Amino acid sequence: MTSSSSPRIIISGGGTGGHIFPAISIANAIRELCPDADILFVGAEGRMEMQRVPDAGYRIIGLPVAGFDRKHLWKNIGVLFKLLRSQWKARRIIKEFRPQVTVGVGGYASGPILKAAGMAGIPTLLQEQNSYPGVTNKLLAKKAACICVAYEGMEKFFPADKIKLTGNPVRKSLFASDMTRPKAIESFYANAGVDSSSADTDRSQSRINFNPDKKTILILGGSLGARTINQSLIAAIPLMQSNPDVQFIWQTGKYYIDQVRAALPATPLPNLYVTDFIRNMNSAYVVADLVVSRAGAGSISEFCLLGKPVILVPSPNVAEDHQTKNALALVDRGAALCVKDAEAIEKLMPTALDTVCNDAKLQALSRHIRLMGLPHAGEEIARMVLALSIEH
Repeated sequence: MTSSSSPRIIISGGGTGGHIFPAISIANAIRELCPDADILFVGAEGRMEMQRVPDAGYRIIGLPVAGFDRKHLWKNIGVLFKLLRSQWKARRIIKEFRPQVTVGVGGYASGPILKAAGMAGIPTLLQEQNSYPGVTNKLLAKKAACICVAYEGMEKFFPADKIKLTGNPVRKSLFASDMTRPKAIESFYANAGVDSSSADTDRSQSRINFNPDKKTILILGGSLGARTINQSLIAAIPLMQSNPDVQFIWQTGKYYIDQVRAALPATPLPNLYVTDFIRNMNSAYVVADLVVSRAGAGSISEFCLLGKPVILVPSPNVAEDHQTKNALALVDRGAALCVKDAEAIEKLMPTALDTVCNDAKLQALSRHIRLMGLPHAGEEIARMVLALSIEH
């Protein structure tokens, strides 16, 4: 129960982990600074935030809002009706909850509630994770009190006097561990029957023979999986077999685990650990000398703060091709390598093997990417949110 003087804050956005996890990190940072803050999330009905946010211990209300279909414009008639219903519901939420500040983290779910807040004279703060902002944040920027960004040069998109370079909030749990590399290696033996949901894969993992002294490549495709990255790794299985001095940790995502398992040789590779989902990312990051990943803003922020050398494979299936822009922002500073999605099957694994065996290149990538890390993003944004709540 919060007192009448407790700050009341709405945080809105979602649709993907790239929006949800920063939102939860901001909420956690607010709670650390102000334990009695009353925080309400607003998301989109049926999207992943409706589960992830309650799992993190926060209330959430869903709006019937949906994203526009840019390929089939005729389908947007229903989208417009959902938008009107969402705007009506958003106004009711604002009236009943009476927030002192509203935070938008991007995604179409944040549009109705931040618009309603602006119409009610309630200050709004935007948090933009990407180097190329989404449509919703660009539309909301004009009336926002403050816009927190993770990349320099965002004056091209937002009013310069409203921009604060804070970085992206990340999971604090990734930095709370003092695990050594040998202990991290041991955890993969312990998790052989835990990480993966597949019994067949579990048995194959019991045959791994990892060595703390060998170079290790961590391949990430997100919790669902990245089709091109998985296809590239399947094509590169012979390369893994012929490079026993390099170890591979391969997170396939739940949609691709069966396809990958079917492609693996009958005799398990002792230098390959395959799972649909890595539950202990601390261990995976400690072990990894090189990471292969999509170029989502949240992941990039983690790589920057951890100083992890990375090869980015931007997804071409995202709005405004923002992952390519995220990747190039690092490549231009010598802080990452980039392989185009269309060239990944041919180039990804050869590039990864060349890089992981080149200590000078690994050190340079690590040094340059660490310079781009902004470690106090969550706390900085939380302080701005609380300051706005006091002003209102």
